[in-house]
Amino acid sequence: MPDGALAAPPPTPTTRRLRAPRFALALPAGLWLVLFFVVPIGTVVWFSFGYKPGLFGTHANDVLSLDRYREALSPTFFATFQNTLWVGVAGTLLCLVIGMPAAYWMAVKAPPQRRGLLIALVMVPYWTNFLVRTIGWQVILAPQGWLSELLQTLHLTGGPLDVLYTRTAVLIGVVYNYLPLMILPLFVAFDRVGGSLREASKDLGANRWRTFTRVTLPLARPGIVAGTVLVFIPLMGDYVTATVLGGAKGNMVGQLVASQFQTAQNWALGSAMAVVLVVVITLTVAVIAGLVWLVGLPLRARHRLVLEEVA
Repeated sequence: MPDGALAAPPPTPTTRRLRAPRFALALPAGLWLVLFFVVPIGTVVWFSFGYKPGLFGTHANDVLSLDRYREALSPTFFATFQNTLWVGVAGTLLCLVIGMPAAYWMAVKAPPQRRGLLIALVMVPYWTNFLVRTIGWQVILAPQGWLSELLQTLHLTGGPLDVLYTRTAVLIGVVYNYLPLMILPLFVAFDRVGGSLREASKDLGANRWRTFTRVTLPLARPGIVAGTVLVFIPLMGDYVTATVLGGAKGNMVGQLVASQFQTAQNWALGSAMAVVLVVVITLTVAVIAGLVWLVGLPLRARHRLVLEEVA
């Protein structure tokens, strides 16, 4: 070793780096779901087994029973649920029928530099309070409103408009309130398909309809599923629209649940109604998903590629 050269330090054992678990990034979201979803749902389920202790009490669980569920499944509740299910399914289908062409035009036909403006216009209703938007439809659909006068002026109706406080008015209100929740996922799904795949389909001889049904629509299926779920689930629990526009004829389950908590102060019965509503919504989504899967099964079998070994 030359004079004055420094000797190399002795080797030291490699320091082991501490790594966080792989699920660490999901902890905030998991904690949020536990605190604001699992715990509230569990509390509602616990209250549903209790009862109302007297005139001024809200709930008690010293005696557990299923009596509240028997009350929740009474004929009145069942008829109200039938109306709620009809409005939920019809409203979701209308949102899909109206939102799909709009989202397709925004993602495919509209100039790219204007898509941001179009998305902002779709979101404009959400800049206004939900209750204010619904009351606006109450003014529009009133027998003395401007729409009624316009239809009478054009001789399209023989008298004042008789739509307010009916199930039709509730359907109009929910479609208007939840339509953006259908358009936005569909827009993202159609935008991700890309123009190159549509051009390739046209080059192979497919017309516009076959390109849409065989290429665009199957690839946009996740957006359709997401939009349907985002609309159907909150729509089934909506009670503001039914209260403002439906009256007695447009009664929905959400109104019954809210009335038990706010007016009757019977938290046990309201919790039982809420649990039944959650279970039925889950079963309805599962049944619809199963039907969609069964309907698409022959189509998937038809387009399945089978490779055979050549001797």
